[in-house]
Amino acid sequence: MNWKAVVFPPLVVLLIGGIYLFYVFKQRSEPGVQQKQAQQHVNPDDLAVVRLMYPAHFEDVEELAGKSVWMKNGYSMPYYPYAGGRVNFAKQAGQLAPAERLDVKKAIKAVAPASVDDKIEHGARQAMLVFAFPGGTELYATPTGFEQGEQETYYCDMLYFYDDPHGIYSNWPKEMWAAVDAHQPKIGMNELQMSLALGMNIQTDSQDVGNRTVTYDVNGKKTNVTFVNDKATTIQAQ
Repeated sequence: MNWKAVVFPPLVVLLIGGIYLFYVFKQRSEPGVQQKQAQQHVNPDDLAVVRLMYPAHFEDVEELAGKSVWMKNGYSMPYYPYAGGRVNFAKQAGQLAPAERLDVKKAIKAVAPASVDDKIEHGARQAMLVFAFPGGTELYATPTGFEQGEQETYYCDMLYFYDDPHGIYSNWPKEMWAAVDAHQPKIGMNELQMSLALGMNIQTDSQDVGNRTVTYDVNGKKTNVTFVNDKATTIQAQ
């Protein structure tokens, strides 16, 4: 019998076990020395609950009637006067501001003139929301999707919050919300906060969100904002 083959493997196991036990004993005998575990920093904004509808048919869009929505993509979507059951495409009323509340009255289908660029494909017919501003009586319409043959495409989830963003992002400080509501850029804003202040009509030099320079266009007035670690570090009006 080869005694080395019998004795040597158990000795290796005992040696490894002894080293492990010595390490554990040493750690426990020095309570003031503890391993630092890497801390994961979670952005509270990522934990916010933003409801989605996933609209697939015009009937889904009609469910917004009698409800309020708030703009996600501010200063990117036009709206038009609505009266007598018709959309006045010839007279654009303006661009919807970010976080602006729309009190939806109904959803309609309309044929947009070929000369009108309202940021949504025309298709055979467009789906539009007819709405009023809070406390107002004038009605307006804004596009939210289109139909072409059997194809139906709706952008409600991209365009609107279905809950007041003040409640969704209640973790934001009051002074931050004050700047957002006033549509004023503020040093220290992250990209989400800036988008609700200056909208989503943007150009950027990178796809690295939070570490790039973004140019915001607010009705022709442009502002350059540089973000580092998702904080605005410089703000410069063009």
